[in-house]
Amino acid sequence: MIERPLVVGCIAGIIFGDMRAGIIMGASLEAIFMGAVDIGGALSAEPVTATVLATTFSIVLNVNEKAALALAVPIGVLAAFISMFMKNVVMNLFAPLVDKYAKDNNPRAIAIMHYSMWFINYFVFSLITFFSVLEGAKPVQHMINSIPDNLMAGLSATGGLLPAVGFAILMRMLWSKKLAPYFFLGFIMVAYLNLPSVAVAALGIILVLVISFKDKQLLDMENKQKELEKRPVAAAGAGVSNNETAEEQEEEDFFS
Repeated sequence: MIERPLVVGCIAGIIFGDMRAGIIMGASLEAIFMGAVDIGGALSAEPVTATVLATTFSIVLNVNEKAALALAVPIGVLAAFISMFMKNVVMNLFAPLVDKYAKDNNPRAIAIMHYSMWFINYFVFSLITFFSVLEGAKPVQHMINSIPDNLMAGLSATGGLLPAVGFAILMRMLWSKKLAPYFFLGFIMVAYLNLPSVAVAALGIILVLVISFKDKQLLDMENKQKELEKRPVAAAGAGVSNNETAEEQEEEDFFS
């Protein structure tokens, strides 16, 4: 999970001298990208580059946090195209070598190839991020200064909606009738009782523990019930065998 926005934002904040802003930006982007699922070679977004650049915009250029969030999404999508090109095109150039080493039963060479490709991929992304931070500050600052106030307000509003979109994508995968009551319970606690997210999470943990203990209690009762149901059957079987043995003994005594 070291590549998640929550971790990357914190590290970027430490590097740029404002860890608090980095954590806030990382947590906000985590809410956006947590519902983004990568399937096969298709990537919906690349969160690391987006988080680093959004944190840079927020801390170094003093860009509004919500506007930085709105800018992070297209950056993440662009970085995802670069990542797909690296993994699906560049890395495939090394596939014949991997096949050759596998055919020759050379695990050491395969391991070297694996870590070499890993290094190349992340080195390319580190260069892109580095030069974007180094050279991209002035162009981005100029672009931001040229953005009209109305458009900046729109970007801020869009940035505020993006976490809801991330949660909505996640809910589409997790939604079920059994989970619906818990979702609405959390919504009521936040919207009407004005509880902070930490308090809701703490109540959620307590609820999980209570339900888990209750389920374990029911499971233990079911297991005990099954054991009790088996005992009479075993006892009845033992009784039948004893009766048959007694009848056979009586027949032998009669004919003797």
